[in-house]
Amino acid sequence: MRIRALVIRIIRQFLRDKRTLGMMVIAPIFILTLMSLVFSGSHYEPVIGVINIDEEIVMNFEEQNAVVKQYEKEEELIEALQNKEIDGYLQLGISPKITLEGSDPTVNQAVFQTIKMVLGGQEGGTKPEVTYYYGAEDMGTFDNIGPFLIGFFVFFFVFLIAGVSFLRERTSGTLEKLLSTPLRRWEIVVGYVLGFGMFTTIQSAIIVWFSIHVLDMMMFGSIGLVMLVTLVLSITALTLGTLLSAFARNELQIIQFIPIVIVPQVFFSGLFNIDVMDPWLRSIGVVMPLTYGGEAMRDIMIRGKGLEDIAGYLMILLAFSILFMLLNSLALKKHRKL
Repeated sequence: MRIRALVIRIIRQFLRDKRTLGMMVIAPIFILTLMSLVFSGSHYEPVIGVINIDEEIVMNFEEQNAVVKQYEKEEELIEALQNKEIDGYLQLGISPKITLEGSDPTVNQAVFQTIKMVLGGQEGGTKPEVTYYYGAEDMGTFDNIGPFLIGFFVFFFVFLIAGVSFLRERTSGTLEKLLSTPLRRWEIVVGYVLGFGMFTTIQSAIIVWFSIHVLDMMMFGSIGLVMLVTLVLSITALTLGTLLSAFARNELQIIQFIPIVIVPQVFFSGLFNIDVMDPWLRSIGVVMPLTYGGEAMRDIMIRGKGLEDIAGYLMILLAFSILFMLLNSLALKKHRKL
C-alpha cells in the first residue's frame, strides 16, 4: 500500500507539471527531427574555381556533380577563396595545381577527388600539385570542429550555470530584496553579468589553454583573440541563461530549455556541414549566437585571421547580449515594478 501511494503521488506530480510531461515526449521527437534534417541531406557538391578552361573539362566537372566558376585572373580566384565563394581552384599547365580552401577536411577531400577524376582523362595521369590556402594537409576532423566545440562547451555550461544561479537568487528571496532597494532592474542585470563575467573570463582562459596546448588543437591565429571570442560568447550565454531563468520555477525547468535553445545550435551553427541542406534550413543558423562565435573561432584558429576580420561576428554577439539584457530587465517586471 505504501509503494502504491508513492507511485500515485509521483503520477500526480507529473500530471500537474504539464511542461515536464510534454518535454518527455516532444524533446526526443524534436531532436530526432533535427538529426534527420541534418544527416539526410544530399551529397555535397564542391564549388571549384578555374581560369579559362575548355568546355569539355567543364562538362566533365558537371558530370561529377561539381559546380564550376570561371575567373580571368588568379587574384580573383584567391579573393573568391577568401570570401568562401569557392572550395578550391584548379590551374592547368605542364603540371596541374590545386589550391584548396583547407579549413574543412571533408570538403578538401571532395574537391581533390573530383578534380582527380576529371584530370584522369585529361592530363595523362600527371599527379597534381596540391596547396592548402588555410589549414594543413595533416589537419584532422577534430581540428576542424575543435573551434566550434570550444565555443559550444563555453556557451552550454555558462548558460546552464547562469540560469540555475539566477533562479536560486529568485527562489531564495535574494532577488526580491534587491528589487526593494533603489537599484533599477537594468542595474541588477548588469551587475549579475559583470559578476559572472569575471568567472567566465577565467573559464575561457583555462579551456582555450587546455585545448591548444594540451589537446594540440590547430592554431594559426592569436590566442588572445580566441579568448576574446570565448569571453564575448560566454557573456551572450550568460545573458540568455539569466533571461530564460525568469520563466522557470525550478532547476528542472531550466534544464528543459536545453533541447529548445542549445541542441538546435549544435546542428545549425556550423558544427556539422549544412551546405547539403535546403536554404530555408541553413537560414536557421542566422538567429543562433553560436553560429557567429564558432565562425569567429574558426577564422582565428584555422584561417589565422585578425581582429578586423572577426569584428562583425563580435558585434553581432554583443547585440545578442544587449537584446537579452533588455528582455531580462523587462522580465523582472513580473516580480516587482520599480
